[in-house]
Amino acid sequence: MAPRSQGTSKRSDSAGDAPDTARKARARNAAPPANGPLPATTGWLLRGKDGRLTAYAPVADGVLRWTERRPGGPDWTGPETLAAPGLLPYLSVARSPEGYVHLVGVRKRPRADGPAETDLVHAVQFQTGRPLRDWASLGNPHGKDREKGERIGMPSAVLDRTGSVHLFVRNANGGLSAKNQSTTGRWQPWGGATPEETLTGEAAAATTDGGVVDLLVPADGAVVRWLREKPDARLERADEEPTAGDIAPGTLTAERTGPGRLTRFWRAGTDGKVRAWRPGTPPTGLGGPGSGPVALLRTPVDGHDCTILAHRGPDGRPYIAAYPTEDEAAGLHWTPSGTPCTGAPALALDGAGRVVLAAFDEDGGLRVARQKEEPGLALAAWRTV
Repeated sequence: MAPRSQGTSKRSDSAGDAPDTARKARARNAAPPANGPLPATTGWLLRGKDGRLTAYAPVADGVLRWTERRPGGPDWTGPETLAAPGLLPYLSVARSPEGYVHLVGVRKRPRADGPAETDLVHAVQFQTGRPLRDWASLGNPHGKDREKGERIGMPSAVLDRTGSVHLFVRNANGGLSAKNQSTTGRWQPWGGATPEETLTGEAAAATTDGGVVDLLVPADGAVVRWLREKPDARLERADEEPTAGDIAPGTLTAERTGPGRLTRFWRAGTDGKVRAWRPGTPPTGLGGPGSGPVALLRTPVDGHDCTILAHRGPDGRPYIAAYPTEDEAAGLHWTPSGTPCTGAPALALDGAGRVVLAAFDEDGGLRVARQKEEPGLALAAWRTV
């Protein structure tokens, strides 16, 4: 299945928005550099309970937010600045079935007497377009040891079937630190696990449709996997783990592809190409050289259950591909679309059920391309918000 893309770009201006130059200045540097020191944020385009899409861009000291004016677009508001002094330009984003959006990041506050004070912070948006609740500190797995605290990895947050957040982060000792909410919303003390291997990459958590938390973390020459079968259960080392240890940093993503099943995707560090893996199968090559993580969306296309992928290609442009879900042997074709972008593209379904591909341009502005009303996976022209 070969997606089709119309490469020209149009501008989508909303009534009442600031003049073009002012809006550009406000949006500039919205996304982290494509090859910056931190992983690219994925999953930053989400559909709310009312059908409107929201885009989140982590920046130094805060988050920029764009919101559709009505389900299906094309007009948007934003970017609004959600201030968070000291926040690093990376987010883990999770959404509950009720439409609550949870943002988790790392905050660093310089200190004159030594290393910066580093903690993880969490904020919630309960409704589309509504104010973000205050950022709350979740502390640091190393407590008051600021030197070790500075060396933690980037967080990965998921929600279980009760709507509670489960948070994972590689710690300075090469182990795993974990923190989760109780059903009352109260955060539990830091816990985790210490594998025989030394963890070297970023934690990547996902949940199955049955609510099982499934966690992968790259380690020296291996990939370590843990499962949490129930919300209040201990993390248990999984019986089956990927046989590939060559994972480019910050590129692990996952999609639910069957009852109780996840398919994991990553980029190989050796050739930059995409791999797919499920328990019971060896990793499968999907081509697509490029950089950063792969955005994922499972949705029917012409009545067929398909998995859609998007990433930043070797020329910096967004590339999109699709194939029948869990049938990697069918092959896929990567189609370039639009102009060069920064960070990682995002995929979502809009309020009309259309596939939306979104990316940040090199000036930090938001661009979106929506599925056309015709057979197949054809995208209309990109629109600059």
